[in-house]
Amino acid sequence: MGVISVQLVVTMVMACVIQKIIPHYSFARWLLCSGSLRWYQHPTEEELRSLAGKHQKGGKNKKDRKYNGHIENKPLTVPKDIDLQLETKCIAEVDTLALHYFPEFQWLVDFTVAATAVYLITELYFCVAESNGEMNISVVWSLLVLAFVIKILFSLTAHYFKLEEGGERSLCITFGFFFFVKAMAILIVTENYLEFGLETGFANFSESAIQFLTTQGLQSQGPISKLTFKLALALLCSLIGAFLTFPGLRLAQMHLDALTLNNSKVTQTLLHINFLAPLIMVLLWVKPITKDYVMNPMLGKDSVPLMSEKTYDTLRLWAILLLCALRLAMMRHHLQAYLNLAQKGVEQMKKEAGRISTVELQKMVARVFYYLCVIALQYVAPLVMLLHTTLLLKTLGGHSWGIYTEENEDCHLGTAGHTEAQAPQTVAQISVALGGLRTVFTPLLFRGLLSFLTWWIAACLFSTSLFGLFYHQYLMAA
Repeated sequence: MGVISVQLVVTMVMACVIQKIIPHYSFARWLLCSGSLRWYQHPTEEELRSLAGKHQKGGKNKKDRKYNGHIENKPLTVPKDIDLQLETKCIAEVDTLALHYFPEFQWLVDFTVAATAVYLITELYFCVAESNGEMNISVVWSLLVLAFVIKILFSLTAHYFKLEEGGERSLCITFGFFFFVKAMAILIVTENYLEFGLETGFANFSESAIQFLTTQGLQSQGPISKLTFKLALALLCSLIGAFLTFPGLRLAQMHLDALTLNNSKVTQTLLHINFLAPLIMVLLWVKPITKDYVMNPMLGKDSVPLMSEKTYDTLRLWAILLLCALRLAMMRHHLQAYLNLAQKGVEQMKKEAGRISTVELQKMVARVFYYLCVIALQYVAPLVMLLHTTLLLKTLGGHSWGIYTEENEDCHLGTAGHTEAQAPQTVAQISVALGGLRTVFTPLLFRGLLSFLTWWIAACLFSTSLFGLFYHQYLMAA
């Protein structure tokens, strides 16, 4: 009997696809080079000379300076109010070679596509075939995706720490402490308001761990205290919040620019929904606001039971996936709004008095396109985190994608690698150690932990983007 034969074949095929096909047919490259994005080319020195009325002449310029017998040309400057119109060009594949962080962007997006495909195939496989205690290998793919996301966000945040000026380092540290205090406050809130299941999951984990250690002949009060568990979780939350600080601030700026760029009412409505998507996700776990009213809506003076708890959990998963799909669909509008900063900077420069060197002017325009993939990563990375944390919540938490009867629900709980019912006799050959670990790390624990992390990522995104909206619309204007 092949324990993971079908899943192993899927994994090997997808590994071949990543190695052989994706380098030639890359979804990440298509996102940038499909012809929908246009970037502004910086003007050449000859064009600037012509616009400034300075045609290059032979011989030495009167403004040449002589130091120690050497002739040094003074940098060419042009008036800031020069009549400059930037030329646009569709992004081609050859243009991506100059983009900073393009390999990281391509790898993250393409590996996420591959991991999501593996997840969909394994979900279909578990729907068709009985699990028989089989491990769901898509969990490993999703964990790898999250590891790559954390690594890239850490790299981007470390880049800000290397800057001596600008205050980026102080901003990251400030938001890190803010999110640590916020996480500790949230973890104290009773589950009558925020319904994650953390308390139930941790209690189940401690009880199962004590029973497992007792069967091994060890006496223990539990592997970890509740205070230590919540402190470690708060530290993790502060790191996630610090990593998502600049993605949220950047999203706010792109949102404002995208609203100005698009005049269509439908597009503007979708942009508003996309910006509020993290808030919608946050409210899905606030019991008095969302859950009670959706499950038991008030009709007159009486509340009518509309759906079960499991149905609500399923609808919550689908809502998050739909909002993630909307954010991906709105990506082009946000990236184009960012690319338009080059023209916006030139228009702002024309309102100023004085002169600017041609090199500084060229850098100002070229810098926008050069950092396109950094902005794309800041847009995509939180989306990928939300998507695969939600997928892990479904699988490890024992949820389902559809509305099933109790018997079918038990079958879907088995796809997480553990069932709350008795395991079939056909999996008796599974090792005692692995079986013991499955009794310790139960779906109740994963359900509470992953629900909280999914909620926390959305909360951090909304908090930082809301602050960014206030900063760009009011503080910068002032």
